Amino acid sequence: MQRTAQDWLVFTELTENNATALGLVMALQFGPQFLLLPLTGYAADHLPLRNLVFVTQSVMAVLALLLGFLVVSDQVLLWQVYLIAFLLGCATAFDMPARQTFVSELVPQNHLTNAVALNSTSFQTARLVGPALAGVLIGLVGTGWVFLINGLSFLGVLAAILLMQKEQLRYRDLSATPPGGMVQGFRYIAANGQILIAMLMFMLIGTFTINFPVYLSTMGVREFGVDSGRFGLMTSMIAVGSVLGALMAANREQPQLRYLLLGASVLGCSLTLAALMPGLVSFCLVLILVGVSAQTFMTSVNGSVQMWTIPEMRGRVISIVFALSVGGAPLGALTVGWVADHYGPRMALGTGALAAFAAAAVGLVFVARNRRRNLTAS
Repeated sequence: MQRTAQDWLVFTELTENNATALGLVMALQFGPQFLLLPLTGYAADHLPLRNLVFVTQSVMAVLALLLGFLVVSDQVLLWQVYLIAFLLGCATAFDMPARQTFVSELVPQNHLTNAVALNSTSFQTARLVGPALAGVLIGLVGTGWVFLINGLSFLGVLAAILLMQKEQLRYRDLSATPPGGMVQGFRYIAANGQILIAMLMFMLIGTFTINFPVYLSTMGVREFGVDSGRFGLMTSMIAVGSVLGALMAANREQPQLRYLLLGASVLGCSLTLAALMPGLVSFCLVLILVGVSAQTFMTSVNGSVQMWTIPEMRGRVISIVFALSVGGAPLGALTVGWVADHYGPRMALGTGALAAFAAAAVGLVFVARNRRRNLTAS
């Protein structure tokens, strides 16, 4: 709900359908994950995860309530949205690796892959309901109340964290965490070819492909002339596919590199198809396939990196992989927004598709070299 209302606020209420401004908001929200990398990975490996997640979620709640108050009181300015988006990005930078790593303290190792996928399913289910509900509420009560409702919803999150039974958590031995900061994490990734390739693929797709707010805002408003309700519905179509992709991933016992290749390839094809759709209905139907392929790729990256990493290094490795991919979103969002403003939203979708195909090519080269090396050795 927060993201949908924020995109609508910037794109239609504070600017005259300016995709570059929307891209800048995305850049400010995702940039801190890269800028704060030395701190976020260290925190995820050295601090109690339950406490860390509680703090980050509390900060997000306060920021949502603050933005809601500014909008409802008719005091909101574009620079304030930029600032709150940046602060939200800072909180998310600490929350993301801690929350992802926290899954490993909730389940046994042999269930980790399934738990990661089910965690993604619950998140994507919220993405399914949230945007559609936000679209309806924007039309009924206004954008500001969507932010206020989101802020209050964090009470349920915080209560759930407090109600967890500490004795059932599988705490890590923090004293066994290898010394060294992010340099140690980079060395670990460099020594593990599979993690390195997954990171490179995720960097390409996270930077230039996963820019759905720009795609949907520009396509919806400029090409199809949607209102707030149909804008939320468009976002929900991606979430429908994401839920399906996450559920399919939950059935896999072990992560494999081929799922990354499959997800990247289908994502490129589906974005290309979306760019060619002539009407809103056909566009929304293709968005389901976009959601399936995007979630297949992202869940495969998350599960693979966690399974291929030793527990003591997991926080730093996850932080690096996601920061370098999501942290590239500022460049990608601004680039895709500029393309949309100057060459049209369909070309922006084509840019995202091209990056997905490039990521698939990187993975294929790695697989081909490994097979060639294995044949030579045998």
